Amino acid sequence: MDFKPIGTSGLNVSPICFGASGLGNMPDTYGYEVSDETARATLHAIFDGPVNFLDTSNNYGFGRSEARIGDAIRERGGLPDGFVLSTKVDRDMDTGRLDADRVKQSVEESLSRLGVDRVPLLHLHDPEHARDLDEITGTGGALDALFALRDEEVVDAVGLAMGRLDIMFPILRDRPFDAIISHNRYTLLNRSADAIFSHAHERGIAVLNAAPYAGGVLAKGSAAMPRVTYQPATEADLAPVRAIEQLCNNHGVAPGAAALQFSMRDPRITSTIVGVTSAARVAQTLEWADATLGDAAWTALGALPFSTEDPEANRAYKPG
Repeated sequence: MDFKPIGTSGLNVSPICFGASGLGNMPDTYGYEVSDETARATLHAIFDGPVNFLDTSNNYGFGRSEARIGDAIRERGGLPDGFVLSTKVDRDMDTGRLDADRVKQSVEESLSRLGVDRVPLLHLHDPEHARDLDEITGTGGALDALFALRDEEVVDAVGLAMGRLDIMFPILRDRPFDAIISHNRYTLLNRSADAIFSHAHERGIAVLNAAPYAGGVLAKGSAAMPRVTYQPATEADLAPVRAIEQLCNNHGVAPGAAALQFSMRDPRITSTIVGVTSAARVAQTLEWADATLGDAAWTALGALPFSTEDPEANRAYKPG
């Protein structure tokens, strides 16, 4: 794999990053359970493979994702050499508070669960769901505390990870982030993050594109998983998914391979974050990354319509 830099931080990451939200057992979001044993096997498959990048967050599964990662790290006696672990600062899930003190508290919780002294990459997560944006963006707020951690070399790099682009873009413009994460907004189905990706890339900010399968449907199939961007889907919602599936079938390629490589082949994108919840999915992701798609398939995929609207505008957010 050709590793790419995270801004000027000195960190270099693989073009695939495995996302660990589902490993926290989040059935309200994904529609299925993930046991301790399955999560453990998945994590060891990741650590044994060529990908050097794993992304989690303080609130995934109310801390279960980080705790399970920490257990796997301890079982191995530490992270593999050169492995980049990324986590996120989250609001207090009871009050919605995300101020400077909460940043420090969230980091302490994460380090304790993960069993590490520091994390290379730390993001501010989901400010749109916090109780007060001013306590995040104002002087002495959460963002100032986040960047102070980088200045104090507690972390190597800082990022912004969120959904709503109308809130994300002004924050991005105002701050010297090393990386951004956007999910579900640059896929075969949706291109709403296109402008923000170009802006970040032009500034040398690493673009981490998450959820290339639109919440899993492009990987598991519309028949097996009739949900788009984590929400139950209507027949109208599934129609563009089925068009992709039919096209890929005509060209002899898995829709998941097309969805993954659509992100990986974009020169603006540093790494594509792929959520996995089994060792088999880890192996399948690597296979799909190496699958061959001919020019005719890409031409046909490029001719399909796509949305530029917020794919989660009507989502009922549930953290579990």
